[in-house]
Amino acid sequence: MRRISFDLDVLRTLVTGIELGSFAKAADRLGRSTSAVSAQLKKLEEQTGAPVLRKAGRGMVLTPAGEVLLGYARRLLALNDEAANAVRGAELSGEVRLGLQEDFAESLLPTVLGGFARAHPKVRVQARLARNAELIEQIERGKLDLALAWDGGKATSHSRRLARLPMQWIGRGDGPALDADEPVPLAVLEAPCLMRSTAIAALDKARRPWRIAFTSPSLAGIWAAVDAGLGVTVRTSAGLPERLAVLPGLPKLPVIGLDLHRRDAEPAGSIQRLESLLQAHLRTSLGGRRTA
Repeated sequence: MRRISFDLDVLRTLVTGIELGSFAKAADRLGRSTSAVSAQLKKLEEQTGAPVLRKAGRGMVLTPAGEVLLGYARRLLALNDEAANAVRGAELSGEVRLGLQEDFAESLLPTVLGGFARAHPKVRVQARLARNAELIEQIERGKLDLALAWDGGKATSHSRRLARLPMQWIGRGDGPALDADEPVPLAVLEAPCLMRSTAIAALDKARRPWRIAFTSPSLAGIWAAVDAGLGVTVRTSAGLPERLAVLPGLPKLPVIGLDLHRRDAEPAGSIQRLESLLQAHLRTSLGGRRTA
């Protein structure tokens, strides 16, 4: 049986195209022409001996074989990138203190921080989940080196806008429709909370009655309450659990900025390295679905 050696550049094209929802966008992201991307995908199908993509409307979706390949491609690329990071940063040491919103914990902690820790064992990583106000305060007091936070209208000395994400009404996808004659039941974080205030302001502007049905100090509690059908909430689709869905028919919501705050203008090499990995991960995971 002929042994297949996959080209990592080709696998990266496949993964990027699927994550961005468009191979034209993938070509632009990877600095290739669309014809070059098409040639790569053709080569991939010739290697596998089976189609990995099929037409669906104006786009392309994965075949069953493509779905299997995508999982392996992500693992191969993650291992390749981790090895490259380890070689380039073999001498990195010191400490990195990172704060982030709970929305990003499930994707960033195992993917980015886990890989960073394995690639740079001499760097001590301290991570904490916190609300916006606390993250900004910790940056200003020098207690954190990096913080990923929603735009609450207060900038720090060294902050960078990474994306602008639409806020969404979130509820159970298979739940009953909201009764227009009844107050909208809200599951929200304890005040003060940017998205809690946004939800209430949008409902008030639309003259739609509402009530607080559930409060929690953590986002995990909010997701559990919404999943239980206790109410609806407002977040972005970042970190949205698969069992929940964006709800139509409620007042329009604004977009919210996502900022990366840095304590120092010229941080240590280990902090710069983690910062670049965070930005690369977020560009990929947020790209194609939101306006950066």
